[in-house]
Amino acid sequence: MFVSFFPRPRLFFLSAVLWTALAMTLWYGYANTLVGSSAPEGGPPAVGVATFWTAQALWFDFYFAVCVALFAAPWMVLSPHPWAWWSILGSALILFTTYFQVQVNVAINGWFGPFYDLIQAAVSRSRPITSEEFYGHLLTFAGIALVGVFIGALARFFVSHYIFRWRTAMNDFYIANWPRLRTIEGASQRVQEDTMRFATTVEGLGGNLIEAMLTLIAFLPVLVKLSSNVTELPLVGAIPYPLVFAAVIWSVFGTGLLALIGIKLPGIEFFNQKVEAAYRKELVLGEDDAARADPPTASDLFSHIRHNYFRLYFHFMYFNIGRIVYLQVDAIVGYVLLAPTIIAGKITLGPMNQILRAFTQVRSSFQYLVNAWSTIVELISIYKRLRAFEAKIHDEPLPSIESEIEPATL
Repeated sequence: MFVSFFPRPRLFFLSAVLWTALAMTLWYGYANTLVGSSAPEGGPPAVGVATFWTAQALWFDFYFAVCVALFAAPWMVLSPHPWAWWSILGSALILFTTYFQVQVNVAINGWFGPFYDLIQAAVSRSRPITSEEFYGHLLTFAGIALVGVFIGALARFFVSHYIFRWRTAMNDFYIANWPRLRTIEGASQRVQEDTMRFATTVEGLGGNLIEAMLTLIAFLPVLVKLSSNVTELPLVGAIPYPLVFAAVIWSVFGTGLLALIGIKLPGIEFFNQKVEAAYRKELVLGEDDAARADPPTASDLFSHIRHNYFRLYFHFMYFNIGRIVYLQVDAIVGYVLLAPTIIAGKITLGPMNQILRAFTQVRSSFQYLVNAWSTIVELISIYKRLRAFEAKIHDEPLPSIESEIEPATL
């Protein structure tokens, strides 16, 4: 799954994590101070597309490129791999575009403050607002959004090719070992379908995880700065950094809740693929052999599919009840936490919207597992299926789930 695309995967990923930690420590501890901030001296931070080409923004882009080059060069020289350009430099490009799209969100959050203060001034008639001023703010947003759309579209185009290259690497690796793998149940489906699903799902989950971490890094300081007027929480009272504390506790609660109630889903999803593969294989054999796929056999195989899907529907039912209830409460939790501050009149409309948006970004980052749990269930199932290939290639015993019989009851 990984060795076909990445050079020496375990060492590669460990070194990537350590190098990233070192690069980030150097950046936040020293390098980012070498160039001035994005804010004009004595003034507020830049708002609009100008935030993307300030001296500090361009300095970070250069710093990132140098770090990638210093990491990639030794791997390409000391451990050459046919897919290194895609697996190393391609992954770095995906990481950078993810970072850039997070910065688009930060720029939009910066735009929210002055725009909603403008709205408040207009509706309260505290000062005159001109049409040019109003539409100027909308044009500023349009500029930020246009940059985000352009980069996002190019990133998705590249990711599509990246995923197919990874699938190609796995396909070539498994086909080279096909004589040993062909006897595994559903081998053709695992090579043809599961390789693509695995590459797509891992890239999606990995990209979302990186985005969540970068969003957390970008928005935590913003939330701390914006919430300086928020000193207490309902029921809890006054505590340091109340919104950050609330975001962590609420997100950890949701993650634990859904992990607990969804614990059976990966195994059921695995059996789903197993019974589907058995039914598909019988039908394919029946195309060339009249003795195969007779009605009793086909009906019996389909009954296993029906039984397993009904089990899956049942377990997903209570999982979705818990998930939907949590997410519905999640939609208003920010307002509940700000209630004492809003009622006391300590905050205006602009900062309130900035705080709510920053809080949502931080909370969503902590809720990575909540938002991705259904996809994680699917990935675990795919991994279990491809893991049998890995065991066969290395002459190891097949995973125990391969020989398990699906439960007869819900």
